[in-house]
Amino acid sequence: MNKFIMITLGCKVNQCESELLAESLTAAGWECCGQGADLCIVNTCTVTQKASMQSRQAIRQVIRANPGARVIVAGCYAQIEADEIRKIQGVSDIILRDFNKGAGFEIQNSNLLSALGISHPRSRIPDTAFRTRPFLKIQDGCNAFCTYCIVPHTRGRSRSMPPETVLEHIRGCAAAGFCEVVLSGIHLGCYGLDLSPALDLTALLHRICETKTVKRLRLSSVEPNELNEEIIHLAAISDLICKHFHIPLQSGDDRILEQMHRPYTAEFFRELVTKIHEQIPDAAVGADTLIGFPGENEAAFRNTYRLIEQLPVSYLHVFPFSPRKGTPAFNYPDKVPSNIITARCRDMRELGKMKRQEFYGKFIGKSLEVLIEGRRDKSTGLLKGISSNYIPVLLTGKDDLKNRLVKVRIEEINGKNTVFGSIED
Repeated sequence: MNKFIMITLGCKVNQCESELLAESLTAAGWECCGQGADLCIVNTCTVTQKASMQSRQAIRQVIRANPGARVIVAGCYAQIEADEIRKIQGVSDIILRDFNKGAGFEIQNSNLLSALGISHPRSRIPDTAFRTRPFLKIQDGCNAFCTYCIVPHTRGRSRSMPPETVLEHIRGCAAAGFCEVVLSGIHLGCYGLDLSPALDLTALLHRICETKTVKRLRLSSVEPNELNEEIIHLAAISDLICKHFHIPLQSGDDRILEQMHRPYTAEFFRELVTKIHEQIPDAAVGADTLIGFPGENEAAFRNTYRLIEQLPVSYLHVFPFSPRKGTPAFNYPDKVPSNIITARCRDMRELGKMKRQEFYGKFIGKSLEVLIEGRRDKSTGLLKGISSNYIPVLLTGKDDLKNRLVKVRIEEINGKNTVFGSIED
């Protein structure tokens, strides 16, 4: 049996694409392995300079570890730096997306499978061997062109999976025994606007809730101006939609937001998070922050810090600004020195830790419904699971609890923000 290795860098959409590809290869008779592969696929990322560097490192590492293997490189770094990748000795093929093929929602995977002689990609019904909470990519591409972001150049314009296909895949996931599906996309809030007839994410969520085919549905990142009141209300009244919102803020300073080409203000974000907290007090609200954008002086940074500090935000993803060639911000003046960016990121991450501890602490002694994942925690050997409001919990239990929703009492939180619980009788 032919063996393959899949290396994935970057976002949840990349993970989703890699999972689908791995499932297609497995269905075609290939075996996923850890070493000694006949085929190595590296699904790359280029959202930051560090991600590009890590992609190059991953390519070289897999070539060294699997001499003689066919090495295929795909993903966003391959899309814009194919010539650089061709300089790496040992790369066999580079697979690119074809944005002109509008009908092909999974063009990159289709191109890759065709290169391997596999003509029929597997349907988006995952295997429990890959994950307990499958990602379902229902949207790809982006039309926003934020001034710092390379993604529209690597993934093309926004395009969406037809709603009937989305429902079909969710039904398939439920039939396969999954309790939760994570809807993902590069610009999820733009879902459906390119379809004919057009619809939106809100309408899709209503249709999913009406079918009641899966027990839990989680949304990946949704832009502030696209997370409308109806979605919040639906999450508040629905047992299906997880009480968890991830909202990219990037900056809490209006001048910087305008220069980033972000279509909202700090006050809009404040009102949005406040509205979520009022309607769903136990909801997790995560945020992205981009630190060190050109022109971000100390006052602008403090505006971002204070905004997060004052709001019921549950956790933070903190990214340092990384100039990407081909974006407007690459040539912006008033660059922030790297040592200042590093210090500001450290401050924001410390704030994020405090926010996470504060949020988790609210639930000590309370009961949460937790989905037990298929793999135990590596360091402790305990079962691990995730609540609707995105609290990871470690607990003692038998393997027959895996991939089940169980009631768990939150017992304690240690100094590393690790949450421990116990199963309720």
